[in-house]
Amino acid sequence: MKVAIIGGTGYGAVELLRLLHIHPYAEVQAIISHSSAGKSLTSLYPHTDGFIEGNMETFDVAALKEKVDFAFFAAPPGVSRDLLPPLADAGIRCVDLAGDFRLKDPSVYKRWYNEDPAPPQLLEKAVYGLPEWNKSSIAEADFVANPGCYPTASLLGLLPAVHNSLINPASIIIDAKSGLSGAGKSPSAVAHYSEINENMKAYKLGTHKHIPEIEQLLAEAGGAAAQPISFSTQLVPMTRGIMATIYADLQKDITETELLESYKNYYSSHPFVRLRQLGEWPATKEVATSNFCDIGLYLDKRTNRMTVVSVIDNLVKGAAGQAIQNMNIMQGWEQTTGLWMLPVYP
Repeated sequence: MKVAIIGGTGYGAVELLRLLHIHPYAEVQAIISHSSAGKSLTSLYPHTDGFIEGNMETFDVAALKEKVDFAFFAAPPGVSRDLLPPLADAGIRCVDLAGDFRLKDPSVYKRWYNEDPAPPQLLEKAVYGLPEWNKSSIAEADFVANPGCYPTASLLGLLPAVHNSLINPASIIIDAKSGLSGAGKSPSAVAHYSEINENMKAYKLGTHKHIPEIEQLLAEAGGAAAQPISFSTQLVPMTRGIMATIYADLQKDITETELLESYKNYYSSHPFVRLRQLGEWPATKEVATSNFCDIGLYLDKRTNRMTVVSVIDNLVKGAAGQAIQNMNIMQGWEQTTGLWMLPVYP
């Protein structure tokens, strides 16, 4: 299958290229970049030399219709809103790695992203691409809204408990820490070496654009109105990885063993979620460069509160890997195709 990547110069796009290079059924045929059209990818990323040939191109629906069957959008918010619909109308199935189609309420998108939303009919048509929640809908979708990195780690840590009504949704607190690649490739003061080296920094407390995305799916999973969550984010001096430490009050009388069993049952048919034994908690390096989400659980009977530790690689399960997992499902391939690999360790 011939594939295009739109927005070809960011970290998410380069990770797509790395993973698609070993995919047995997909081949990258076009890399689209408005800012770097005419340049070779190796001029920006020398590590791709010998693997990726040709120059990056401008966006042209007619040309893409002749060349590709599938497209990944790895551009900033606001781009896919305008460029994805004509590709979808041309019969090219798409996965959008930005947030333009994740939120169903246009007014919520406008408030949190400070961008004009996509038309409501397109928002309704888009399928939220968390395979561990709605694999069957993804399989039938024309285009999929790939989840954000923080929502992926947070939702996978919470879905079984919310779906089985084990916790009070109004009590959820998510404390999430991310490596610097999550801030993107564009230079910024927050990601400057002298600012982040040997440092940890909280940012966007109460204003992070991933908050409504998490609340929206938790409401869907719990079958109730959306509840506000407490969500805090910090940058840590590492390149890859997210650790979401999640707290919630129990509303059912269960043991720690029963809690673990409920998670095992929920994820029994989902190969990319790995559960730790009781008393063990995962680390970000244990999922680096992989599409796995590793989860550890703790139940504090003294406070009647559940703690979940959920880790992912923000560029893989949090972006490019999950996008390819969604492509696999949309195409009817085994979802692990091209993604079943050990993490890089140490």
